[in-house]
Amino acid sequence: MPNLFKNKEDQEVRIGKPEWLKTKIASGKEYRETKKVVKEHKLHTICESGKCPNQSECWGAGTATFMILGNTCTRSCQFCNVNTGKPEELDPFEALRVAKSIKLMGLKHAVITSVDRDDLPDGGADAWKRTVELARKHNPELTIETLIPDFKGEWENLQPIIDVKPEIVSHNMETVRRITKKVRVQAKYDRSLEVLKRLKEGGINKTKSGIMLGLGEFDEEVLETMDDLRSVGVTIMTLGQYMQPSKKHLPVAEFVHPDKFAFFKEEGLKRGFDYVESGPLVRSSYHAERHL
Repeated sequence: MPNLFKNKEDQEVRIGKPEWLKTKIASGKEYRETKKVVKEHKLHTICESGKCPNQSECWGAGTATFMILGNTCTRSCQFCNVNTGKPEELDPFEALRVAKSIKLMGLKHAVITSVDRDDLPDGGADAWKRTVELARKHNPELTIETLIPDFKGEWENLQPIIDVKPEIVSHNMETVRRITKKVRVQAKYDRSLEVLKRLKEGGINKTKSGIMLGLGEFDEEVLETMDDLRSVGVTIMTLGQYMQPSKKHLPVAEFVHPDKFAFFKEEGLKRGFDYVESGPLVRSSYHAERHL
């Protein structure tokens, strides 16, 4: 099976992507209109910042995943393409621009995520709350999914998000327990589980999480992660292929075959998840409207 590995000189050797990972070039009226809204309203999207392989499909359908709290993250996860460094000051008008853009795009369901802002006393929790409130004020029929950080385990910062009760609240495990430290340098596996547990206990009915495959995990570890997520009440799970954004990021250990993704979907449903989105090109917000 094609993969990336290191030779004796410890230099990465890149093998071409398999056919199932090839995507279409962005085009079409809906794509252009979505791109125009994003640009004119000075919005950040994880679609662009994260080099999502589904950008063409999603933008072509008039959907995008909004990223708030700026475009610079305080963490340096080894899989993520978002800029890392000292963030800019919070933009007081960002929430309003997101709300108005949702209206302009005619969205019925919106997914909102953010960079990590460990530099802020509340981790950006109040900005999160304001964004959801304004999105609903300008779009009364809107349903919302929020993909949130772990707030460094400062649990009082979860409360503003619980208070506004997004229809779905997501927090990604990203990988299995054994390699979490390598993949998410400043995160902790058990802390992420605790985030999801506290959301459920706080009254969020639909909680969601996702992991990437192809980072060197074993099948048994993926199943263990599924069991851990079910133990804290998570009902929606996504599994997708990790793809190296640049040479500075972790190499791909394996390009996982679609049949294996189908196997994990079946296993997830057996374990009681209400919905499992599993496939090479799946990302956290892929087909998010279906998860509701």
